[in-house]
Amino acid sequence: MVKKRVLSPQSVWDKKQLTAAFEEAGIKVSHIPKLYKHLVRHPDVQWQDIPDLPKAAVQLLEQRFSRCTCSVEACQTSGDGETTKMLVRLQDGLQVEAVIMQYDTTCATGVVDDRQPPGEEECASESGASASTRGRKRATLCVSSQVGCQMGCTFCATGTMGLTGHLTAGEILEQLVHARRVTAIRNVVFMGMGEPLNNYDNVCAAVGLMTDSRYFSLRRSAVTVSTVGVIPRILQLVEDLPGVSLALSLHAPNQALRQSIVPSASAYKIEKLMAAVATYQERSKQKVFIEYVMLAHVNDNPEQAHELGALLQGRDVVLNLIPWNPIYSPDIDFKAPGPERLIKFHGIVRSEYGVACTIRQEKGQDIGGACGQLVVEHGGQGCSSNAAVKDIEELGRRTALVAV
Repeated sequence: MVKKRVLSPQSVWDKKQLTAAFEEAGIKVSHIPKLYKHLVRHPDVQWQDIPDLPKAAVQLLEQRFSRCTCSVEACQTSGDGETTKMLVRLQDGLQVEAVIMQYDTTCATGVVDDRQPPGEEECASESGASASTRGRKRATLCVSSQVGCQMGCTFCATGTMGLTGHLTAGEILEQLVHARRVTAIRNVVFMGMGEPLNNYDNVCAAVGLMTDSRYFSLRRSAVTVSTVGVIPRILQLVEDLPGVSLALSLHAPNQALRQSIVPSASAYKIEKLMAAVATYQERSKQKVFIEYVMLAHVNDNPEQAHELGALLQGRDVVLNLIPWNPIYSPDIDFKAPGPERLIKFHGIVRSEYGVACTIRQEKGQDIGGACGQLVVEHGGQGCSSNAAVKDIEELGRRTALVAV
């Protein structure tokens, strides 16, 4: 049992705790929406300067809450300026990472960009909208939900650590607050440190504020929760976070291989997992993203491509092939497949089984290689997943292959 973390002061973005404190003090909770709305626009405002906030509320906030309980200890930006890694120090000294990835999908007038996803406002319509309207600049934030992880994935540095603690909803939200100081954030993906569905309540609370039209106003479909397959929570997501996107970290096409590289798979058999995904899709009517880290001569062979293609054939999914990124850990000994193996694997699942498939483009490799290395370099506890996530909007592209 992981030790419960107690913050003092608490994050103002922990809405449940803030609401309870207001009620206990006899302060109307109707002031909370006004408080949040002002904080989103003015993150450095002093409590006493928030309009129409009662003195009792100001006093309570000064005594028990903080606008940000965590701080950005280090920040690194890639040479191309497209990726920014933030080392976030929590109140108790633990560290996590948040990664900002910026994309420019604007295309010149008259140039057809078939990579634009159907339904996006910047796409040319089927009726022939002007190509000059396609594309825009946007940024995706990858957030952490736990310090460490208990799922034990053998190819991931975080998996070697075990679980140190859960982030509160406020600590998750604060990663977005910090990122917004760098650039406007359009998408959020829970693909950093930790298994989001094992910190379910806090993740749901954070997403609730992220997608609230009064505050951060992210589209629900622009928030993606990734999981290695916690079946009960996958089914619960449909009810608790309708419209939010789901990404499944699969990494193998059969139970034996999956369990060898994702030990937690022993609790969730692949047949039951795919049945849960089918149920999720039946209830949500949403596409599911399938994440597949490619490990040379482990799960990237042609026979596994055929097996994976057969497993996903006919399902409303997008398969994202992720070339493994080297991890600076003596406990991890994998290699990344070369372009030829990637393209052959992609061709099998795409051409022979009709599975929508992309190959992930890595970003920010010049600022620490695999995600999480910034934490390691600074001697902290924990590191994130092994690959910088590709913009989630890119995963629904019509084109079959994203250039490696």
